[in-house]
Amino acid sequence: MRALLGIGLGCLVLTAGPARADLRMCNQTGSKVGIALGYRDPQGWVTEGWWDVAPKACETLLRGSLVARFYYVFAVDYTRGGEWSGRSLMCTKDREFTIRGVEDCLARGFDRNGFFEVDTGEQKTWTIQLTDPNQPVAPTP
Repeated sequence: MRALLGIGLGCLVLTAGPARADLRMCNQTGSKVGIALGYRDPQGWVTEGWWDVAPKACETLLRGSLVARFYYVFAVDYTRGGEWSGRSLMCTKDREFTIRGVEDCLARGFDRNGFFEVDTGEQKTWTIQLTDPNQPVAPTP
């Protein structure tokens, strides 16, 4: 069984300058991580992956204003092993993917993983801070 690692979530606050609305992931760990994302769009549930995020780096997962309040993340620590997971079961694959629907993952030839929920509070932009289990979450301005 993979070890469950801690997570930290934070909101990105924009200051003066051109407004840009995105969903971003910042990897605050010392490991390279792989990110899978789940969300609802007008056609239903979709999962996408993998974004590779270097240690102490950020990556844009979705561009533009967020259209949902809740997004779901499953992350894998490529350097030390382990994962960040949750209770929401969704479909994934080992390679790059976009999968419609979250039902019958195994029967459709996909893997099934637990994703953790991110509540954006209906903000138009959001940054998720992925942290090591014992590292305090840095405050977001």
